[in-house]
Amino acid sequence: MGNQEIITEDKIIELYMDTVLISGKPASIYAFAQKNEFEESEFYKYFSSFENLEKSIFGVFAKETIHLLHKTEAYKDYTSKDKLLSFYFTFFELLTANRSYVLLQFQHIKSDFSKLSVLKELRSEFLKYVSNIELEKIDFKNDKINKIQDKTITEAYWLQLLMILKFWIDDKSSNFEKTDVFIEKSIKVAFDIQQITPVKSVIDLAKFLWKEKGTSV
Repeated sequence: MGNQEIITEDKIIELYMDTVLISGKPASIYAFAQKNEFEESEFYKYFSSFENLEKSIFGVFAKETIHLLHKTEAYKDYTSKDKLLSFYFTFFELLTANRSYVLLQFQHIKSDFSKLSVLKELRSEFLKYVSNIELEKIDFKNDKINKIQDKTITEAYWLQLLMILKFWIDDKSSNFEKTDVFIEKSIKVAFDIQQITPVKSVIDLAKFLWKEKGTSV
């Protein structure tokens, strides 16, 4: 079969998204390859199944978001708050450009996205991103406690992203203006809650009580 163009990972993703939106999920990888005039073996260079491909698509949304952010010269000087805001705004611009496909993927999902396997790669890319933007944290001088803190913070922002995603899916406002407002308010609340002084006070109290309980045993 003569290829009209080089079949790349990005090209397969583009062809798959178009196919799903126009005629539904292909019956098989063979049928998908035949319809788009490339060898089935080309598909397996990048993906093991349609399910694996669907996970990759959401991972690509995150990777492309991060790529676009780093192309902005001023980005490196942003505060962690502004970096996260920029991620959300850019990410949802990409989703909006592909809204029909995203809505199709979520049409049978009600509210619990946390168990949705198609978001596995998105979750991985997002958690890595959040871990690298130098969010303000407390140094407890204890590696185990610091690791627990890191995991708690990144997981909290993942849940926030899911919450914004659900809001965006349901948003009927012009140009999704309400989602933009929701993003800004969500980030503000998150960073207000994360202020060092009150959090440190609570954790210091917990450590004191834990120590007292341990010595009384």
